[in-house]
Amino acid sequence: MAKNLDTTKQEVHRNFTRLEKSKLIIKEIDGKYTLTTFGRTMCTQVPSIVFLSQNMKYFEDHTFGDIPIKFVMRAGQLASGQYVKGVVKVLEQWKSIYKNANEFIYELLSEVPLDLIEPLVKKVKTGVKFHYIFSESTIVPKGRKELLSKLGFSKLIEEGLVERKMKDRVETMVVLNEKEACVLFADLKGESDLSEMFYSNDPMFHEWCLDYFRYCWYGSDVFQESKLKE
Repeated sequence: MAKNLDTTKQEVHRNFTRLEKSKLIIKEIDGKYTLTTFGRTMCTQVPSIVFLSQNMKYFEDHTFGDIPIKFVMRAGQLASGQYVKGVVKVLEQWKSIYKNANEFIYELLSEVPLDLIEPLVKKVKTGVKFHYIFSESTIVPKGRKELLSKLGFSKLIEEGLVERKMKDRVETMVVLNEKEACVLFADLKGESDLSEMFYSNDPMFHEWCLDYFRYCWYGSDVFQESKLKE
């Protein structure tokens, strides 16, 4: 271990002693060390510390907002996330998630980029299911209704390919397909920020986003188009 850590045997021994005194590890009869229940549990928290420490600068300007504490406690699942900065790069990655979808596209939004509507609808027309949740105060671009009508969006709803719901407020946004996902946290004022996000196709990252979407889905109300304003 000293060789692997590029340190001395004495330093390794001192650290093992510290870990043992802290009840994180225990020395077995055969002389080998193993994690205690306390130590094993503490190790599960390391990814959360890594995620937050690596993105400390980002979280100076962003917040977990209205996310339930049970999801904040699982923030370590986001540790594999690739930081994406810049509106253009964010939207391109977003569009890539649409392109790569084979089964479904799920979205939790408080803002709708006009440029992404057409590629999304075209993908849904291939049989990909689309479920989305809008905030009652979602920012929708001018011309959205006309574009959706032109693309035959209402027919997709009738066919069951599109399902939609509405929440009173959405701070954290997620966009995902069956194998990749992205999450966009709100700024300190609780407003959505399309200029920065985290993206990954790692299963743990995807699970966090999928579980959060489902949590919001089952807690949302009936969709009301009349509440949206351009």
